[in-house]
Amino acid sequence: MKQRGAEIFGQLMEHYPELGGCGKGIIQAFNILVECYASGGKLLICGNGGSAADSEHMAGECMKGFLLKRPVPEEDAARLRSLYPEEGGRLAENLQGALPAISLVGQTAFSTAFTNDVCADMVFAQQVYGYGRPGDVLAAFTTSGNSANVLHAVRTARFRGMRVIAFTGVDGGRSSPLCNAVIKIPVRETYRVQEYHLPVYHALCAMLEEEFFGNE
Repeated sequence: MKQRGAEIFGQLMEHYPELGGCGKGIIQAFNILVECYASGGKLLICGNGGSAADSEHMAGECMKGFLLKRPVPEEDAARLRSLYPEEGGRLAENLQGALPAISLVGQTAFSTAFTNDVCADMVFAQQVYGYGRPGDVLAAFTTSGNSANVLHAVRTARFRGMRVIAFTGVDGGRSSPLCNAVIKIPVRETYRVQEYHLPVYHALCAMLEEEFFGNE
């Protein structure tokens, strides 16, 4: 981990001392994601309700500049200008480096069709089966740790040779033994678990951004 990434993690622990027991899980999640992205993998993310919003939010922070600008490599910029003399410069100026991430919650046509035609609690699992490859990672948001559709996605991810990070509440539920890293927020109320998930994945995204796009 780069120095700036370590500082971001330290600031999270300082601002939210009640998350001290989550530190090991957060570092495990970070290391899993670094290995995933370093090997050309991608992140799939799922959750229900407020956790669906977190899925979209986390994917957004990965796919564009979060705290850093992430300019495209100079060789990419030069090639864009060469290929497209009129518009290549504008492309080079506006495209940003990305950490590939797909939120599974926003594909309305697919999810409603699969729910209607096949099985509602297998929607995320079908997407993981279709998108997932060995070396990819699934981030599973489930405050109880017991959401049926998320658990099916977790099982399918493991079958696919993926690693799984769970964002849960205090006891982790049935998801815990199935996952490679579990971040157990030390509260039980759903809304409070979600309130803590936000700074945790913000910190993870910032740490990853520093790792792959920072100047250090």
